[in-house]
Amino acid sequence: MSPAKKRARTYDPAKIRTAVLAQFGNVRAAVHTLTPEQLTRPTRLGDWTVRELAAHIAMAVESVSRTIDLEPPAKAELALLDWPFATAALAAAGADLGREFAREHPDLDALYAHTEQRLTERLAATPGERLLVTRPGFMTLADYLVTRTVELVVHTDDLNAAVPGLDTPYDRQALAACTRLLADALAAKAPGGSTEVRVPPYAVVQCVEGPKHTRGTPPNVVETDPLTWIRLATGRVAWQDAVAQARVSASGERADLGGLLPLMG
Repeated sequence: MSPAKKRARTYDPAKIRTAVLAQFGNVRAAVHTLTPEQLTRPTRLGDWTVRELAAHIAMAVESVSRTIDLEPPAKAELALLDWPFATAALAAAGADLGREFAREHPDLDALYAHTEQRLTERLAATPGERLLVTRPGFMTLADYLVTRTVELVVHTDDLNAAVPGLDTPYDRQALAACTRLLADALAAKAPGGSTEVRVPPYAVVQCVEGPKHTRGTPPNVVETDPLTWIRLATGRVAWQDAVAQARVSASGERADLGGLLPLMG
């Protein structure tokens, strides 16, 4: 079953808009506190510095305003559950764009202020069903905003990992949407009912081919916390390392998800 044919979870458009603005505000406040030395620190994203990561986060959010300003396409071609799988092909080009964007915008405070203003204005004037020309494909604004929760939460975690003590907070709704989309992507990639993946308090999905469980405790269960799940789904943490460090509990012969992860490039 292709991801596009998997029944998609629905998201409250108003809550997602609020979550995107809230999480971007959290990142903006954190970036404002960074010292010149901290901005030159390395990150876990190849050769990106903290400055380049911060610029990339702004670029990912600015893409909402930029695409709203473009002529809309005739019809949508990318379902929300297709988006995680479409990112791998764009990863290398995205890294180059991020570095170029960072060079073009050396004043991060000005960049974040401008990005937040544009986003606030355009979201107030644009309906969720508006179609956008995004890099992965044509999709609705409502769906694209859900993908921005993934960008924001994943890269907030990258930022916190690069700058010990920064502790940028996570908006609860943004963290929930990110967790749920990536959990649903796993279920779309490995459809079935033999394994239950639990990411409390936000998501529970059935996946992996095999005997379907109907009552009681499932024979194959995976459970982890939201940030560990997000790191697994995006390749920040390897499955075997997470299990060895007891950040994941996995029981049953079909509970090894190592061959299915990561989900995003």
